[in-house]
Amino acid sequence: MGSDKQSAGLLPTLRMERVRTILTHTYPYPHEHSRHAIIAVAVGCLFFISSDNMLTLIEKLDKNIKWWSMYACLLGFFYFFSSPFIGKTIKPSYSNFSRWYIAWILVAALYHLPSFQSMGVDLRMNLSLFLSIYISSILFLIVFHIIFIGLWYLGLVSRVAGRRPAILTILQNCAVISIACCVFYSHCGNRAMLRARPFERKSSNWFSFWKKEERNTWLAKFVRMNELKNQVCSSWFAPVGSASDYPLLSKWVIYGELACNGSCPGSSDEISPIFSLWATFIGLYMAHFVVERSTGWALTHPLSVEEYENRKKNQMKPDFLDMVPWYAGTSADLFKTAFDLLVSVTLFVGRFDMRMMQAAMSRVHEGAQQDDLLYDHLSEKEDIWFDFMADTGDGGNSSYTVARLLAQPSLRITREDSVDTLPRGDLLLIGGDLAYPNPSGFTYEKRLFSPFEYALQPPAWYKNEHIAVNKPELPEGVSELKEYDGPQCFLIPGNHDWFDGLNTFMRYICHKSWLGGWFMPQKKSYFALQLPKRWWVFGLDLSLHNDIDVYQFKFFSELVKNKIGENDSVIVMTHEPQWLLDWYWNDISGQNVSHLICDYLKGRCKLRIAGDMHHYMRHSCVPSEGQVHVQHLLVNGCGGAFLHPTHVFSNFNKFYGKTYECKAAYPSFHDSSRIALGNILKFRKKNWQFDFIGGVIYFILVFSMFPQCKLDHILQGDSFSGHLGSFFGTVWNDFVYVLEHSFVSLTGVVLLLIMAIAFVPSKLSRKRRAIIGIVHVSAHLAAALILMLLMELGLETCIRHKLLATSGYHSLYQWYRSVESEHFPDPSGLRARMEQWTFGLYPACIKYLMSAFDVPEVMAVTRSTICKNGIQSLSRGGAIIYYASVFLYFWVFSTPVVSLVFGSYLYICINWFHLHFDEAFSSLRIANYKSFTRFHINGDGDLEVFTLAVDKVPREWKLDAGWDGELKQPQQLSHTRKYPSKWSAAAGQQDPVNTVRIVDQFVIRPNEKPDFVSSNGSVSR
Repeated sequence: MGSDKQSAGLLPTLRMERVRTILTHTYPYPHEHSRHAIIAVAVGCLFFISSDNMLTLIEKLDKNIKWWSMYACLLGFFYFFSSPFIGKTIKPSYSNFSRWYIAWILVAALYHLPSFQSMGVDLRMNLSLFLSIYISSILFLIVFHIIFIGLWYLGLVSRVAGRRPAILTILQNCAVISIACCVFYSHCGNRAMLRARPFERKSSNWFSFWKKEERNTWLAKFVRMNELKNQVCSSWFAPVGSASDYPLLSKWVIYGELACNGSCPGSSDEISPIFSLWATFIGLYMAHFVVERSTGWALTHPLSVEEYENRKKNQMKPDFLDMVPWYAGTSADLFKTAFDLLVSVTLFVGRFDMRMMQAAMSRVHEGAQQDDLLYDHLSEKEDIWFDFMADTGDGGNSSYTVARLLAQPSLRITREDSVDTLPRGDLLLIGGDLAYPNPSGFTYEKRLFSPFEYALQPPAWYKNEHIAVNKPELPEGVSELKEYDGPQCFLIPGNHDWFDGLNTFMRYICHKSWLGGWFMPQKKSYFALQLPKRWWVFGLDLSLHNDIDVYQFKFFSELVKNKIGENDSVIVMTHEPQWLLDWYWNDISGQNVSHLICDYLKGRCKLRIAGDMHHYMRHSCVPSEGQVHVQHLLVNGCGGAFLHPTHVFSNFNKFYGKTYECKAAYPSFHDSSRIALGNILKFRKKNWQFDFIGGVIYFILVFSMFPQCKLDHILQGDSFSGHLGSFFGTVWNDFVYVLEHSFVSLTGVVLLLIMAIAFVPSKLSRKRRAIIGIVHVSAHLAAALILMLLMELGLETCIRHKLLATSGYHSLYQWYRSVESEHFPDPSGLRARMEQWTFGLYPACIKYLMSAFDVPEVMAVTRSTICKNGIQSLSRGGAIIYYASVFLYFWVFSTPVVSLVFGSYLYICINWFHLHFDEAFSSLRIANYKSFTRFHINGDGDLEVFTLAVDKVPREWKLDAGWDGELKQPQQLSHTRKYPSKWSAAAGQQDPVNTVRIVDQFVIRPNEKPDFVSSNGSVSR
């Protein structure tokens, strides 16, 4: 019995009762060993290259400034091109493309420069070997995967093996294997190089360095890294044996001895490390793949169930979308947004208006109209808390941050002298722009509903696909709307919601009952709410022409006449802050809204709230004689979208003939101006998808200037100032040539000038717009010409020093064939038979692959032909090849520069001229500085206003321990829980619940109560 007890407790003690394997991460690499192999190869490359060439680099440093300046330019441009992708994977397709694209054209350029050869590194040998092994590896692994899938189809391996490998994974692994073989072979196994630079191979024990008496030897050899490298080569990468040690099949695979019917004369019996090394890497790949796909187990340490569950919780993250890339040159969403806007403006506005249909549907009888648009179920409460936010539905992190704060049962705000506890609002008002960039089922579900459902879950019985036909669809046990005590939500549409004619808004807002855990009784796109203590909220739908229609005006004007008393107070909610935008654009909009406020409400409008501008600003009326139509103007569009500046609107002070002063701004004017500097430093990092458009535009601007054949006057100058003067003189001559003689480039300049002038805000006069547009285009043209001339100077220098254009398009292949027998001897004649068996396809593939890889050689040879015989000497295909090869490099050089020039333009405009407030901050895609406003109508009828903000939005989230541990009943509504939100910040001190603060607070008195502080009806604290 005792033994049974021990055996029963043995497995739990050893944690072996159930074992669960963590499968490898699928992003960005489908196999874990690929990532490990890349790390190992990178470390090996650095070790071998540094050990062999550190001393040589110091001793034989090429002091010619032109070569090192060329290196600096190349590496600098390539670094700035790849800088947005360093340290993170943005998108698998583009990041993988940029990674291999940069590696290709950078290596193709560097191996022609002389300084690597002066250090004893001949990249031509490594490149030719890499391409040969790369093709062989691809063919071998493709055949392997086809056979493996065939075995799965026959049922000889498990079902897990049926998952097909991604072709990019095969190509990537082949590249890693080829690079590893090249590096290790060139530094350890190349017999041709070892004969020229012999070293003594010693049979030594690697671990002898750790003996106490030989520590000094270890340190000495560590300093002399080349000797340490020799020890590694002799111990780890020495030849593995001779051909006689292996059976007949292996001898044929390695040396092809069957082709010679025995030993071939002059052949070496020692097996070259390159074959064994390649076979080892291929074997490791195949073994790992077979084990993983056949058993479903990764070659990692297995974890117990408890450890697996803990790691699973730590790895769980919400599936939030990133901020919308407004400058994505290839984004289909943005093109769809522009198309929807064009269709909406030309078709819906003024011709087919959804608000007219809503009015027609509500005119069955007067009672139905009141039920659809007027809600008075909250008017009998003693007091009420309610929230306002706007412009959510952009980045998931920022939208969820605000939604998490709105969902908390209460927020405790600690200040220097007090602690404020603000309960959750019974009512949530959202001021439009619910999803960016355009309204669709996907954007509403992922950018609006998903963050709110994570913050406060809908009822368990609610189905997302449900359509609410007869609203309000109250929960079970609630007979009428006034009995429901949970949070409710009312929304108005913004301009982005109108891009599809309000179709998505009607489907997801007016015909659904739940936004997360907030109940939505709303039936139309505009409404009126009667709140306690004679407070009212008018939710207006301004559509795309920034005004209410006549049917909407009729409803609210009749409501003012019949329902609203003389001492009642009204809050008017619109999407756009017309007071700021009209001042900025020097325009007058919303005449129906103004007529309603000035001629009907007559001073009863205490507060106007709006979104659209993604910042917080409050202006209060300065006490003066005469009637004040609106006492406070409040903008808070910090619900989740990118940040807008505040300093651009710092001079606003007039509205409805009264003077207003700014009481609060978030972020502050100083911070707003400072943030704009990011356009210079971060534009490309934030808008890397702008690459395609920017590179193509610059290439078109200088298309007619390729090639530059007469550059002697620049290269033959005596002094640096002379070189510089000749250089910029050539830039000016090219500028004149573009305007006087070119066709393609001049067409590009004219089109760009038209777009640049149209891009300047219309608030300026035509003359100023033309001046700004000309200066902007001139900066881009000058930058493009400078880049073009630098690129041409680099080519000309390499051609003059016989580094390019020496032996035609196939120079790399010709060199490879000339040294092939020395570096990679083939005494058996296997290569000749492979050429015969493939009918010449194998050498042809190698030849043309090397030519396609060697883009600088193709560009230089064609350039020399054009300079000698003229562009007419090229065929159409030759011209296409030349300009394509030029574009491959010019695109890399131009993309960082076009982003720098355009970002500098936006910075100058926003901070010096207060132009492009939308364009200059949408480019930064700032998720921080989020806020919402919480209101409280207390028992005395005062409206207390608190604006709460979070300076920094968390980017990493984890499962909230309180939410996960709280007991959940099936029929329990989420607003009754203590921990309603699913995710909390990964770093507890950065959680918005802990970092939220009050940035503005004031009180608005009702009409019948005198204000002893000011005559505008408000008290600021």
